[in-house]
Amino acid sequence: MQIEIDALENLQNSINDNVEEVIKMITNLNGRVVVSGVGKSALIAQKWVASFNSTGTPALFMHAADAVHGDLGMIQEGDLVFILSKSGGSEEIKTLALHLKNLNQPFVAITSNPDSIISKKATLSILTPVEKEACPHDLAPTASTTVQLALGDALMVATLESKGFKAEQFAQFHPGGSLGKRLTLKVKDLINPELLPKVHPSSTFKEVIVEISKNLLGCAVVCDGTKIMGMITDGDLRRMLEKSHDFDSIEAASLMSPNPKSISSDHLASEALHIMNSNEITQLIVVDGSNYVGILHLHNLIQAGLV
Repeated sequence: MQIEIDALENLQNSINDNVEEVIKMITNLNGRVVVSGVGKSALIAQKWVASFNSTGTPALFMHAADAVHGDLGMIQEGDLVFILSKSGGSEEIKTLALHLKNLNQPFVAITSNPDSIISKKATLSILTPVEKEACPHDLAPTASTTVQLALGDALMVATLESKGFKAEQFAQFHPGGSLGKRLTLKVKDLINPELLPKVHPSSTFKEVIVEISKNLLGCAVVCDGTKIMGMITDGDLRRMLEKSHDFDSIEAASLMSPNPKSISSDHLASEALHIMNSNEITQLIVVDGSNYVGILHLHNLIQAGLV
């Protein structure tokens, strides 16, 4: 691990103006990012492609061996090619670099060897200095692939910041799984608008219990007309039972907690979860403007897979 940490620190210390220039090239790109390599570098290249695609920069993977056997046709005008290779010395890599140069195709070399053909022929070169691999024989790609991976992540993050890429845009590319739900699922998608437990400030203790019980949401909202006055939960009822035996004179106004927490129906469900966790509550009043439109319960979030 220390060998790989040292390699990352060497990479960080070697960052120069070429990196900034590459970020500008990607940001202003009319085409796509095309990333190529062989062996373990090819696997890292695929990670670069996945990261760029998910953050709004179209990208594709082109294996260097396949590139020189027809896949060069994948490259279109306006594309920017990256070649990942520690040594820059494999035959496929050298052949690819020479063909790209002959085609006047801009490409960036990512290599540890500044004297390699790919570094000398490249439009720009970013050096990834690796003194040795973590492999005891200094053979298996370890530190070299770690720095390639880190550099790809750094370029991706810098590019999305340069483009002003927003979380809302990120959500468009990640609609599935728990990540997609956190980024896209809204409060209105989880509530049942037909369940609106509601009582008047003058409602009796019994009326409050009946209203809470029939809606199975563990609460009732106290409203005077359309104005939300407060909320009564199961917990409020239990605390009242412990304090008083004269239930006939108790009204909803004396049971409720004023200024209850609420959330707009258009807000993200993940934001609702944050409010619940921060305030240690399990229900939120859902509003559309100033109108009471539902109750969001923690169980709704659990069922949606957000908890």
